[in-house]
Amino acid sequence: MYDHLDELEAQSIYIFREAYRKFENLAMLYSIGKDSTTMIHLARKAFFGRIPFPLVHIDTTYKYPEMIAYRDRMAREWGAELIVGRNEEAVTSGMGPERGRLVCCEKLKSEGLTRIIEQKQFNGLFLGIRRDEEGSRAKERVFSPRDKNFEWAYKDQPPELWDQFNTSFEPGTHIRIHPILHWTELNIWEYIQREKIEICGLYFAQNGKRFRSLGCMPCTTPIDSGATTLTEIIEELKTLKDPERAGRAQDQENAYAMQKLRAKGYM
Repeated sequence: MYDHLDELEAQSIYIFREAYRKFENLAMLYSIGKDSTTMIHLARKAFFGRIPFPLVHIDTTYKYPEMIAYRDRMAREWGAELIVGRNEEAVTSGMGPERGRLVCCEKLKSEGLTRIIEQKQFNGLFLGIRRDEEGSRAKERVFSPRDKNFEWAYKDQPPELWDQFNTSFEPGTHIRIHPILHWTELNIWEYIQREKIEICGLYFAQNGKRFRSLGCMPCTTPIDSGATTLTEIIEELKTLKDPERAGRAQDQENAYAMQKLRAKGYM
């Protein structure tokens, strides 16, 4: 029986194939989290088991060791090309959250990503963001143009009415593509369970704590939870009232500042 997950999957696969048909030199940003891992699973379905573009991970040097080990193992299993980018200048200077969480994100993540885009001359990036995840992401489009500095003009986005996606842009426009923008957190977990997708073990409770969202160690805290299985996580989500990224410290900064950070290229 065709259900809501089949419908979500079909639309995401269509977005992948349409982007691949329309744009050259694409890559996928891989954060190691549940959303980008689900996105990779969808890409493999779209392209019959292969991933026809590189995975890009921006290494801040602050990720949990379990995340890096999982990233490397899964990239090998998928047979994917993995590009690890790093803003070496910022890392060498000792950049960290003590200098300001949003400043740190801009230097280590946004600028790190910009450098990889320029170095590899990527025309577009697939990102695993969702509208329900955080306020500024609700303003995104599935096909979202960036300017010559890869910045997001959130006040001047093309309309996408009735899921009619605009893929016609001026030559040289950098495009961010969001195949799971229309999914919810609950959809993601239901799909992970249905498809038996392996995810990072930090999402499962240990000693009464688990991570709901994965990020850098100094800025990410686990939630109280006894959910050790996918079924338990799904049931827990149905009762939680706190936002998904409540454990991500940078998201608790000024909301407008977060939007400005995303406008500068932050994921």
